[in-house]
Amino acid sequence: MPPPLPGFEHVRRSWNNQFQSYAARILPGEFYVTRQKEGVATTLGSCISACIRDRVTGIGGMNHFMLPATEVSDLASMKAVNLSDATRFGNYAMEHLINEIMRNGGRRQNLEVKLFGGGRIISGMTDVGLANITFVRDYLDIESLPVVAEDVGDIFPRMVMFFPATGVAKVKRLRSLHNNVILDEERRYIDSIKKQPVSGEVELF
Repeated sequence: MPPPLPGFEHVRRSWNNQFQSYAARILPGEFYVTRQKEGVATTLGSCISACIRDRVTGIGGMNHFMLPATEVSDLASMKAVNLSDATRFGNYAMEHLINEIMRNGGRRQNLEVKLFGGGRIISGMTDVGLANITFVRDYLDIESLPVVAEDVGDIFPRMVMFFPATGVAKVKRLRSLHNNVILDEERRYIDSIKKQPVSGEVELF
């Protein structure tokens, strides 16, 4: 197994038979960056994953986040420059991923982004997924980072595997029987970030 970058030793990694590659699996609220020829995987409901890489060096990674707000009426029109706690949390998730890529040799002018998630996975629920999509698109537009591919919205949860070294991203739309498991995981995630709000500011360097 290739060694992880410092700070990512806690992320679970294992051999993936389907893709014949080692892969790190991230949970809601986590991110992972690699310089190796390995994948990064996650499962998404309403959450968003940004897969970001330096297209020249292949250094890159993935995050998994959701805005910790309860009123989508407040979220739907948010811009990334809004200083609310919810948007600051989204900034935190994006900027930590980008900064870690750059810290390990990536260059900002070479970065490209693929976006996944933001599904409305339970009929009749508030569309948190749409708010997450709106946020991340606004953020990337403000930061002038190009989105080269995306699979967002709709009603499906998704399984995503991303290979930063090549830029290949694989997406599987999951059947509805997975929804309750994913929803329970995301609810636990939201409860945890309500109890531990993001503190401090993070800036891109």
